[in-house]
Amino acid sequence: MKAILTRTIALGALAGGLAFPHAAALAQQQDTDPQSAVSDLDDQLDDAPVIVVTAQGRTQELADVPVAVNVVSSEELRNSGASDIRELNQVAPSLLVSSTGNEANGSARIRGIGTVGDNPGLESSVAVFVDGVYRSRSGNALSELGPIDRVEVLRGPQGTLGGRNSSAGLINIYTAPPEFVFSGYGAFTYGNYDAIRVEGGINAPLGETLAARVDGVYFKRDGFYNDVVNDVRVNDRDRYLVRGQLLFEPSETISARLTADYSKKNEACCAATFVQPSFAPLARLADDLPPVSADAKFDYPGSPTPALTSTANPIVPVLLALGQDPRALTQDTFNRDIYVTPGRSYAGETEDYGVGFELNWDFGGAQLTSITGYREYSNFQGSDTDYTQVDILYRAPGPNAGAREFKTFSQELRLQGEAFDGTLDWLIGGYFANEKLETRDNLRFGTQYGAFAPCRVINAINPALANPAASGCISAGGRAVVAPLLGPASPLIFAGLDNLATLNDLGSTTDVYNQESNNFAIFTHNIVNITDRLNLTLGLRYTSETKDFDAAFGNDNTVCPTNRALLSPLLGTAADALANGIISLSCQGNSTSELNGVTLSDSRDEDEFTGTAILSFKPTDRLLTYASYSRGYKAGGFNLDRSALQASPAVGNPAVTGSTANLQFGQETVDAFEIGAKYDGSSWTLSLAGFYQEFSNFQLNTFNGSVFVVQNINSCGTSLGGADTDNDITTGSCSPDEVQPGVVAKGVEAELSLRPARFLTTNFGLTYADTRYEDDLIGDDTGAPLDPALRLLPGDNMSNAPEITATASVSYTPPIGNTGLSGLFYLNTRMTGDYNTGSDLLYGKEQDGYVLVNGRIGIRGPDESWALELWAQNLFNEDYTQVAFNTPFVAEQQTYSAYLAEPRTYGITVRAGF
Repeated sequence: MKAILTRTIALGALAGGLAFPHAAALAQQQDTDPQSAVSDLDDQLDDAPVIVVTAQGRTQELADVPVAVNVVSSEELRNSGASDIRELNQVAPSLLVSSTGNEANGSARIRGIGTVGDNPGLESSVAVFVDGVYRSRSGNALSELGPIDRVEVLRGPQGTLGGRNSSAGLINIYTAPPEFVFSGYGAFTYGNYDAIRVEGGINAPLGETLAARVDGVYFKRDGFYNDVVNDVRVNDRDRYLVRGQLLFEPSETISARLTADYSKKNEACCAATFVQPSFAPLARLADDLPPVSADAKFDYPGSPTPALTSTANPIVPVLLALGQDPRALTQDTFNRDIYVTPGRSYAGETEDYGVGFELNWDFGGAQLTSITGYREYSNFQGSDTDYTQVDILYRAPGPNAGAREFKTFSQELRLQGEAFDGTLDWLIGGYFANEKLETRDNLRFGTQYGAFAPCRVINAINPALANPAASGCISAGGRAVVAPLLGPASPLIFAGLDNLATLNDLGSTTDVYNQESNNFAIFTHNIVNITDRLNLTLGLRYTSETKDFDAAFGNDNTVCPTNRALLSPLLGTAADALANGIISLSCQGNSTSELNGVTLSDSRDEDEFTGTAILSFKPTDRLLTYASYSRGYKAGGFNLDRSALQASPAVGNPAVTGSTANLQFGQETVDAFEIGAKYDGSSWTLSLAGFYQEFSNFQLNTFNGSVFVVQNINSCGTSLGGADTDNDITTGSCSPDEVQPGVVAKGVEAELSLRPARFLTTNFGLTYADTRYEDDLIGDDTGAPLDPALRLLPGDNMSNAPEITATASVSYTPPIGNTGLSGLFYLNTRMTGDYNTGSDLLYGKEQDGYVLVNGRIGIRGPDESWALELWAQNLFNEDYTQVAFNTPFVAEQQTYSAYLAEPRTYGITVRAGF
């Protein structure tokens, strides 16, 4: 065993990871005598650590910053096993990061506010910056980060500093910089699911003014899902990162840092399982009805027994008849066996790389900061998009499979100094970003869609007549029964069903969307020191945003125009509902050969003023109190999804006529108020914050089972009489003069850090966030009615917004005798209250509260020059979902699927450094 460990440590030191960038410096500074080393460590632990942040564009102590911000140190990140921003959930209670059908769709939420990431046309409510360079979407940061110096999570709108505007918050990630000390480190990890992780790097001075650093990470792991049909694993890991840096410090007043990184992923993601009634007891076939009483919430008068995936659901026998394995419909929600269409794949690829250059120059009277960045990000992901074994909808893996590419250039300049003998701490700056976004899609109807889709129409007439083996899902005998009911319309209805039965392996041949945005901003952020204890902060930002859009469509679905022409005479007659149903299924998602060769283009311009005002007061040296107002903004844009072009068949196809009105959504704004206090004691710190935030034109993206709906959410100042909760898109409008904010977030946050004994540190966090929609909801700021798919939203909590979240961690690192060794015991936990994971708030998407626990124990050598650690994530194997959603094309029968969170993982890590 000793020989194996020796070889493993040597391998880790040469090859990879996140561990001990300062080990060599500590080794040189501390006495090599074990007792002396322990004594020095004791002295260090007697003093509370000073936490430094740059949340206000300046280097300040956290205790002096009148802003709600979490700071996560490199040590806590290492102990918690964090490798990307998702693991920040465990240590930042107001933050929730999740992903859905593609890791590129990852979304971050703060205080319950975030952007559903399935559509790249929507920018993130929570902006992510790495070393000051903006990542175009939150999902772009769901990758290996390598060694980290610290992470700052700013809560609330950031409308003055921070590069790009963000309406909910900001995540600033600072990677470990080069140092003028020769050092190296490495780590090797092996875990369950055959996880292998190799990390390492080397830091070297290249003279007295130049230092270099190279870090690398490689991670490979089996998938959490077992594709029974195709005998492959899904949701695996196969990724790596390489980052190189140069630090140039020719004098005490000039510092320049150049960073370049490259990462790649070749992974299959993201599978889903069927939601079972045991997980979603509130899901009904009458899902749009509220409970009749608190004590009878499972009983709806006249509604059927809950079906979901049972044969009582009329769509389930159709799936079974077309080859669906019944085990997929009866197994537990958290059974990770999946039953995918034969030959379909979730294989995908992600490539991310870029350079960043930061210059800091102290002129004496002022300091200049320049941050220049250029990044490219590309991703594609194949999928069995219906998540069933029946071939209904798919994306073939390849460069056009739900692909997105970002090319982003950004430049930020800040000039900061003092005036009037330090009374004024001023800052002015400018920001420019050019983002080129291209998305491509090859979404097609599967080879069994023609057998499946007509059955939805027949089920609407009489489920007993559905025969998936017959053309149009109805036999000759069934037609004889139905014909008298349809009267003269029956020949056209049957012909439409027969046409629909031929809709197999048709759809997009490649749709391409391009969007170029130019964002320009000037800003100022000034701190007026009224007295030694009373400060006033004033910030203002002007932003100009331009977006140019064009799209080109390729499509071979000729069934859509055929049935549109065939059945149009029935619209407005007694057979209108059936005719509309057949046309909708023939043209689902606006898939039609009428689009083939069609191009669209448009542009939009926005101008917005945002800013902040903060009054802070220190009644004592250790206590800071503050009250603030801030205004935030998130740009509007274009829905990069052809389904948004869908219109009533009576109106025609807006894409063919060149209209982009249905694609556009407006800019989102927020007015936020906050009061807070921070106490910095010798052995403990406490932060408290109370907030109230109003969002106007809130941007919501939701999947209704057929298409993606992007809509701005507002409320009406007068009662709509329930018209926003019905299923009629023509009711519930509001006078533009009565339009009010549609989303309100209010609550309190508390953070407590204790050092009750030497070598022992504990942290606690608690967030109560009542983040909900107002009553009497409407659509955009013109007062248009709310989309009927969102009829459950009025007055309810937002999705993925639990009211109560609590986190806690404990770290104990005692010396082991006089050996120079030390131990490690670390636990962190996150407790989350109940919440709904679906953006339309259907009952089948409720997630009960849960508790997650991560742990790590180990032994470390003198000066932490080596370590051996055992760890576990999700220690108690808690089952919970990231997002539940309407299973495509069977949503009307309330069949849901869910993207599951990761199960328990565990392993061993060996680290070494010099």
